[in-house]
This record gives sequence, structure tokens and C-alpha cells, in this order.
Amino acid sequence: MNLTAQVATFSGLEPTLERTLDLVGVFAFAISGGLLAVRKGFELVGVISLALVTALGGGVLRDLLLGATPPTAFSDVLYLVVPLSAATLVFVGHWLINQRVNRAVLIFDAAGLGLFCVTGAVKAFSFGTSAVGAVLIGVISAAGGGIIRDVLANEHPSIFHRDSTLYAIPAALGATAVVVSLRNDFYSGGVATGVAITVFLFRVAAMHFRWRAPSPFRSVAES
Repeated sequence: MNLTAQVATFSGLEPTLERTLDLVGVFAFAISGGLLAVRKGFELVGVISLALVTALGGGVLRDLLLGATPPTAFSDVLYLVVPLSAATLVFVGHWLINQRVNRAVLIFDAAGLGLFCVTGAVKAFSFGTSAVGAVLIGVISAAGGGIIRDVLANEHPSIFHRDSTLYAIPAALGATAVVVSLRNDFYSGGVATGVAITVFLFRVAAMHFRWRAPSPFRSVAES
């Protein structure tokens, strides 16, 4: 896929795998935001609001950094319909998972992380950023919505907390894999899907096995 084709992919000229992955990521992040709102005891407006900012926050940050205005979230109605539908689903059916809300938040967040690091990196590359810039945009796209969600819900953002399991590293590795495939002209739908699934599984494994990034040494006096 050449640069011109990639720009066309994100200009809304035709349905693409990247758009589909983006919308699936929006849905996953919206579910995670809505479930966190339920766990916090938010009412309907709170559930919808947290679902929306979680689903759209990373993509809006990505588009603003790339100068892609108005952001896709505000120019494509599906980017509002999908998270609103997810929020409604959570509000009506959250009782089905009952005590497993915390785990569900993390699983859906991991799914969004994998999907958005791919679409963020592809879109950044298609706008002519450097390889490093595309990776950074991929990570920001993947983590941005979750950071906003956690701040609004008065939670420690997972990406920053010293006791949190690996979060940004899986996204960075996924975005790097995508950029490498783009630069070497072997990017494809299979690569995109494979990277998204791999990042998701990496994040889930990190949560299960409690893998953490290194943190600064702390003396006994600082503890």
C-alpha cells in the first residue's frame, strides 16, 4: 500500500480494514469506559460520557496532532453511534457480569489498546510523519482515551502508575511492527489484524503474570 493509497484510506473515500479496526477499537474502549462508570456508581449521563471520552479521546488526540481536522470522531457519524450503542449496552446489561466488572474493564481496554496502536500508527505514517513519530502517535492513540477515562473517574492512569502491569510497551511494540511493515512495503490486512491480536494477548498476559516495567529504585526512607 503506497502513501497515496493510505491517505485515501483515511479520507473516507471508501470503507477499509483500518476504518473497521478503528470502529471495533472505539466499541471496545467505550465498553471499558462504560463499565468503569458502572463500577464507580455513575448514573446514565455519567456512563455515556465516560464511554464517549474513552472511545474517542485517543483518536481525537491523534487527529489533532496530525492536523487532520475536523477529527474523524466529529465528521463520521458512526464514531458517535458505535460508542453510544456500547454505552447503552453496558447500562442495560452490566448486571450480567456482576462481580467481573473490574476484569471486563481491563479486557476491553486491552482490545482497544491493540486496535488503536495499529490504526494510529498507520494514519500517522500516511500523513508523512517519521517512523518514530508514527510509533509515538500510535501509542498516544492507543493510550489517550484510557488516560482521560482514568483521570475523569479519579483513578490512577494505568500507563503511569508504578505498580501497574505493562501497558505502553505492548502498544509501542505493536506500533513499531506496523511502521516496519509499512516502511518495507509488506503491510496488509493480515499484518494489521495479527499485530492487534498480538498486542491484545501481550497486554492480557502482562496482567495475568503481573509483568511490570522497571521503576526507579526507592530507598527504605522513601517507602
